[in-house]
Amino acid sequence: MTRVVDRLRPGRTVFSVEFFPPKSDEEERLLWKAIREFEALDPAYVSVTYGAGGSSRDRTVRTTGRIAGETTLLPMAHLTGVNHSIAELRQVIGAYAAEGIRNVLVIRGDPPGDPMGEWIPHPEGITYADELVRLVRECGDFCVGVAAFPHMHPRSADLESDTRHMVAKLRAGADFSVAQMFLEPEHFLRLRDRLAQRGCHQPLLPGIMPITTPKVLGMTTQLSNMTIPSAVSSVLDPLAGDPAGFRAAGIEITTKLCEKLIAEGVPALHFYSLNRAQATREVVSNLGLSDGVLKAT
Repeated sequence: MTRVVDRLRPGRTVFSVEFFPPKSDEEERLLWKAIREFEALDPAYVSVTYGAGGSSRDRTVRTTGRIAGETTLLPMAHLTGVNHSIAELRQVIGAYAAEGIRNVLVIRGDPPGDPMGEWIPHPEGITYADELVRLVRECGDFCVGVAAFPHMHPRSADLESDTRHMVAKLRAGADFSVAQMFLEPEHFLRLRDRLAQRGCHQPLLPGIMPITTPKVLGMTTQLSNMTIPSAVSSVLDPLAGDPAGFRAAGIEITTKLCEKLIAEGVPALHFYSLNRAQATREVVSNLGLSDGVLKAT
C-alpha cells in the first residue's frame, strides 16, 4: 500500500489536488477532464471531499474508487463524522477498504447547511475528530490525515484551545495534516511552530486555492475564517472590473505565496482545484514543479 506520507520526502516539494464529487453528468465530464490533466503531472496524491453530514457519501466512495481503479493517481478519501453513528462510519471505512483506498482524511464536520449552527453530536457517533482518527485506526491499516486551521477553527474559543484540539488529533494517530486556506504564510508557519513546540512533527501541508475571480477570493475568506490582507486587496480591488487582469494578478499572488512556503521547507502544496485544472497547472508551472520534483533554479 502506498501511503500519502510515502510521497512526502525531505528535500523536495511535491503537490496534491483536492476534488469534490460531481452532482451531474456535466460535472462528471469536467472532473474527469481535470483528473486526466493532473494525471500527466504526477501529483503526490489527489483527494475527494465528503459533503456535510455525509450528503455526498456514495458519490465520494464511487469517485475515489474510480480514481483508484482507472488512473495512476494515489487517491485519498475524506470522511466526516457529523450525523453518522459509529456503525455507519465503520461501513464507510469498509467501503473505502473494499475499493482499495487506504488513505483517509478525517474531519469531524459541521452541521449541514449552517457551519456555525448548533453542534449536536449523533447519540451513537463521535464528538471530536480525534475519536474518528482512532476509529479509522481500529478498522485497519490506513494512512490518516486531519484538518488544520491556520486562522483557528471558527468554533475555537482561543488560540490555545484550538492548538490543544489539533494536538489531540495528531496524538490520536494522525500521520499528517492538511491546512485550510490562507493568504499570508505567517499564519501557517506559526501553526507549524506551535505544533512542533508540543512535540508534533507530522507533515503539515498548506492549503492553497489559486485566486482567479472575486468570487473565488470571497470563497477563500469565507471558508478559512479570515479577512483579506491589505497587501492582497490593494492589488486586486482595482482590478474587480477587469477579469483578465484580476486573474493574472491573482495567479501571481498565489505563486508568490507558494514560493515563500517552499522556501520554508513545506513538504507539499495542497491545491483546492474546484474540479478545474488550468489555474493550478499555471501555478505549478510557475513554480517549476514537474513530476513532483522542484527543479533547481
